[in-house]
Amino acid sequence: MKDVGINRRTFLRGVGAVTAGAAAVTSTACGPPTARNSGGAGNSRTVVVRDIGGAYGEAHRKAVYEPFGRETGIRVDVVHIPTYAELLSQIREGPRFDLIDIDMSALALFEKDDATQELDYDRLEHTRNAGIAQSLLTSHGVGKNYWASVMAYRTDAFGGRAPETWADFWDTRAFPGSRALQSPEGGPPELEFALLADGVTADRLYPLDVDRAFAALDAVKGAVHRFWDDGATPGLLLERRRVAATTVWHGRPNHLIQRGAPLAYQWNGARRQSNGFGIPHGARHPDAAYRLIDFALRPEVQAAVAELYPMGPVVPTAYKYLPRAAADLASSPEHLYTGFDLDIAWWVENKEAVIKRWQEWVRS
Repeated sequence: MKDVGINRRTFLRGVGAVTAGAAAVTSTACGPPTARNSGGAGNSRTVVVRDIGGAYGEAHRKAVYEPFGRETGIRVDVVHIPTYAELLSQIREGPRFDLIDIDMSALALFEKDDATQELDYDRLEHTRNAGIAQSLLTSHGVGKNYWASVMAYRTDAFGGRAPETWADFWDTRAFPGSRALQSPEGGPPELEFALLADGVTADRLYPLDVDRAFAALDAVKGAVHRFWDDGATPGLLLERRRVAATTVWHGRPNHLIQRGAPLAYQWNGARRQSNGFGIPHGARHPDAAYRLIDFALRPEVQAAVAELYPMGPVVPTAYKYLPRAAADLASSPEHLYTGFDLDIAWWVENKEAVIKRWQEWVRS
């Protein structure tokens, strides 16, 4: 899901989501018609959010921004600023946004660049005793919803058998056919999947054994038809029979499955990541930003987003409101213990070296 993976596409290049076009401001929530620049930090009648737009932004307009506006009288304006570099530059100059909706890995980079405020969790009532993973309650960012990278495959490719593990994905004798893997242009290289295929258990993945991961990648390299860098490509490769199995951002091939394409997911060993909220230094309406964060973390609001867009709630009790959609979400009870969370700190520290080695590996 390109809309979902703000940093799936660009995390390892140190940027946020890629969205087409120049930055734009739109008013998306109910509330009084207050001009966005009509007040200073104390003006709580408007809050400006940076998100990635598209289907993701539309889901948040319906499930978060408009209900928030109706309840509080605070208008939500939205800006779509594509890259990390542009966001950072605007923060340095004086941001035109009060709240950043972006991947948690990008929020870690903003913290490193001293671009975001330390959060006051006393102002976030719905983080208390809510069951949100501690890894998502960071000093400068709070997680808001999960997505995952998973295995997808053609259900007619293996004589009625289905690959169940990353070891099966790597086993091109038992499960013959071409493969596709994500390139660094799409997000963190999938070293974790290589290690799981080689017998490392999910609870012992980090710190990643990079040498062992690349040795495992050597074993499947000859079967790799394509290193993909956008969310649509894996599903198309499967549909057109270019590959029998591929890694994929969960949810992206759903429209193909709904049309009858013989495709399926395997959630075992899914790599979870999360989008989150951060408040930039210089935000004009921090009070309203805190109120919007807290509203978005209500269980029923988390559920409303998930009903419209396939990202899993970070608040477990949201699943009480999601009987229909739960099975297809990364944080659902069905999938929570079959996958693992990407270690953001490890990747922030090691991304440049891993990318360099990956590029050398692809050329070799």
